[in-house]
Amino acid sequence: MKTVNHWIGGKTVEGASGNYGPVTDPATGEVTTQVALASAAEVDAAVQVAQEAFLIWGQSSLAARTKVLFAYRALLDANRDAIAALITAEHGKVHSDALGEVARGLEIVELACGITTQLKGELSTSVSNRVDVSSIRQPLGVVAGITPFNFPAMVPMWMFPLAVACGNTFILKPSEKDPSAANKLAELATEAGLPAGVLNVLHGDKVAVDALLAHPGIAAVSFVGSTPIARHIHTTASANGKRVQALGGAKNHMLVLPDADLDVAADAAVSAAYGSAGERCMAISAVVAVGAIGDELVEKIRERAEKIKIGPGNDPASEMGPLITAAHRDKVASYVKGAADQGADVVLDGTGFTVEGNEKGHWIGLSLLDRVKTDSDAYRDEIFGPVLCVLRAETYEEGVALINASPFGNGTAIFTRDGGAARRFQLEVEAGMVGVNVPIPVPVGYHSFGGWKDSLFGDHHIYGNDGIHFYTRGKVVTTRWPDPSEGHLGVDLGFPRNH
Repeated sequence: MKTVNHWIGGKTVEGASGNYGPVTDPATGEVTTQVALASAAEVDAAVQVAQEAFLIWGQSSLAARTKVLFAYRALLDANRDAIAALITAEHGKVHSDALGEVARGLEIVELACGITTQLKGELSTSVSNRVDVSSIRQPLGVVAGITPFNFPAMVPMWMFPLAVACGNTFILKPSEKDPSAANKLAELATEAGLPAGVLNVLHGDKVAVDALLAHPGIAAVSFVGSTPIARHIHTTASANGKRVQALGGAKNHMLVLPDADLDVAADAAVSAAYGSAGERCMAISAVVAVGAIGDELVEKIRERAEKIKIGPGNDPASEMGPLITAAHRDKVASYVKGAADQGADVVLDGTGFTVEGNEKGHWIGLSLLDRVKTDSDAYRDEIFGPVLCVLRAETYEEGVALINASPFGNGTAIFTRDGGAARRFQLEVEAGMVGVNVPIPVPVGYHSFGGWKDSLFGDHHIYGNDGIHFYTRGKVVTTRWPDPSEGHLGVDLGFPRNH
């Protein structure tokens, strides 16, 4: 059986703990690979390698760093299909979705290529007699990233390109469910000329995570995952003196006003709710229909959802693949099965879906729940699967109040033709990312990504300017030099003396 090992110091390092985890092809249910799970001692060894690399990389010129990043960007572009194939094989998402994931990660690599303009400092001259003050930003040291299964290439690329561009060295702990893409990213970085030890991939489970959070050699931790784990990461790492950005879960709402184009809104709801099988923190999982449009909107969503073709991710005809594990599939199905008992109308039930010839795959169909109550499990919890809840509101104010009452505040959207209503919404809604007639408002690379409330723990959003500030720390330098005409204060350079 194939084994995915660690990538430390610019080369493959076999696991030493003796512990391995299974990696499954979600389309078939078969275990295809095993991944090494690091011990605390292996974490310590990786940190030491990264610390040694930082002594040189942290002092390297911006020109040297950007040279590597430009070469890395070219290699990633040339290997899009290979990276996407690894994602599909272990995560299950369709190839087009996997290619889109790589493209979104490339945006941050491109941002990192322009790091020279982002790290410019500030200078104030003559703040007092011959006194100047300057502000500069410097790297932190060794930083770590703990990333989720749903975007095994994109989320790591939201972290390490900026971190290393700023002069840090990086230890990536990807999800053990789909680890191969992370190794491929690191191999290509080494091929691009990134020095050994600057980017390391350490596979593991809770043992490795806890060791990273406690290690005194780690200066900062970036995390993307569920809210309970994000809260634990933030609390634990902060208590150990580390800088933390921990992005948690979501329950993203889409408010549809009576004046909206319902065909456009239904198209958006289907793609945003069911794309990537709903396994994304920016998925629309709750549509709030305002006024009398609810029945018509639900029917339009149902018509479209029934046409989505579900199948293996490597089948070009497939529009949605399986879920990551059988256990997760069963958990998602439980929300649909219990929805009717909690007052919802089950318009579509996808829990019995399977694919002929691949019956052991982690399959589930699309589910649509209407008239969902705010106290039901299907609404309160982050399901992370292809389940869309529709709630009803009589007025715009009622709809916004419903959204703002949610403990999550990751992303939200409004669909309307009224510019005034849209403007009010973007100012009044309590979420970190807002879309106006855009269902999944993920910012481009040079704007930062992050939510509010229980969707973010820490002060910094990820990538963009926030990401650059997170991976650097500010220093202010105040200087005073005597005028060279004052010969008694220094070497006589021949300047005329003032009497």
